[in-house]
Amino acid sequence: MRNEVRYWASCCAAAGCALATSAYAAPIERVLSIVQEEKPAVLETLRQLVNIESASRDSEGLDRIAELIRGRLVALGGTVEIVEPGADAVRLFDTPARIGKAVVARFDGSGGPTVMLLAHMDTVYARGTLARRPFRIEGSRAYGPGVADEKGGVALALHTVAVLGKLGFRGYRKLTVVVNGDEELSTPGARGLITRLASQHDVVLSFEPSPAPRDELALATNGIAAATMTVRGRAAHAGVNPEDGRNALLELAHQLLATRSLGDASRGIKFNWTVAQAGTTRNVIPDAASANADVRVRRAADFDAIEKAFREAIARDHLIPETTVEASFERRRPPLEAMERSRALAKKAQAIYGELGRTLGLDESGRGAGTDAAFASLSGKPAVVENCGLLGFNYHTPEAEFVDLDSIEPRLYLSARLVMESTRD
Repeated sequence: MRNEVRYWASCCAAAGCALATSAYAAPIERVLSIVQEEKPAVLETLRQLVNIESASRDSEGLDRIAELIRGRLVALGGTVEIVEPGADAVRLFDTPARIGKAVVARFDGSGGPTVMLLAHMDTVYARGTLARRPFRIEGSRAYGPGVADEKGGVALALHTVAVLGKLGFRGYRKLTVVVNGDEELSTPGARGLITRLASQHDVVLSFEPSPAPRDELALATNGIAAATMTVRGRAAHAGVNPEDGRNALLELAHQLLATRSLGDASRGIKFNWTVAQAGTTRNVIPDAASANADVRVRRAADFDAIEKAFREAIARDHLIPETTVEASFERRRPPLEAMERSRALAKKAQAIYGELGRTLGLDESGRGAGTDAAFASLSGKPAVVENCGLLGFNYHTPEAEFVDLDSIEPRLYLSARLVMESTRD
């Protein structure tokens, strides 16, 4: 611990300021210098990660990128394991037979608090996308499949550990890095692992990208559910005896209209039908039809309300006699809800950004996306902040997804300093 005291004293002298958790007058020059030196290595890591295709269902690609990440963490001095999905894995309606593994690295320190860095290595892009949309740099932007969501975050997490190592900083009791391979599938395999490990830590930094041009952290994210409706009818010849059929497609259309307004914007509840199937042949009355809806909530309690409204609306009436309607409601990911300890951590982050003369926004809206940060927060113990990755945009858009390379230095400085400041409590 005496080494840590001497380290902080030297940093304080270099910065010419007292290290309080309030605003800072200037960056800590030693940290900033190492961060600046690290930028080319971050870019090279980003290139290597993007050049391994790792779609959530691509087992071979996920194994390759997991091995790359494992090797990098071993080289940084971590005790590293590759974790297979365990008995607590869940089977959602679209879960593949084989779920991606997770890489977990542990670094022992000499301090008190514990910190976890969280990222995911899987992407939404099928194999072959890279050949059509290779990694490239244009001006201050890097493009490529998964470059923002979330390989930029993986690169930043790895180099956060590298910066701390070059500083000789070990003020944490334990630093854990978790990189899973199933986030884009709603984390069926690693959710239990993330929740379990996060409950053993005081702070969790999650490395999803910040939506450029907004330079911000998120304290809340959406909860996600999937509503499914399946209609059973009776087939018949569409020209000879259609009256003997029971048209499942028409009943499905009726039910879709009956449930089209279940969302509640004032409460942040979104309910949108997105996929539908019916029939196989033009001249056959369809005997089956189905549809799927994407559901988003800001509060866990709202899952109960929207599921109840969905089931009641379907049970209310039928258009086509002798058809049956089956409903299912799958809770895929809880919301991350803002907590006071997370707000306190975010205020530290804002002060750290102030050292660089930059302003860091905070988003508590929970708009749009859902993330693994919600699983990390489930125990209620750690302070959790999201969007610690690079600035980027056009996620899930192969020709346009990008990261802002000018965000590497400030974001790397932020993550390294936030780990350092988190261990001083």
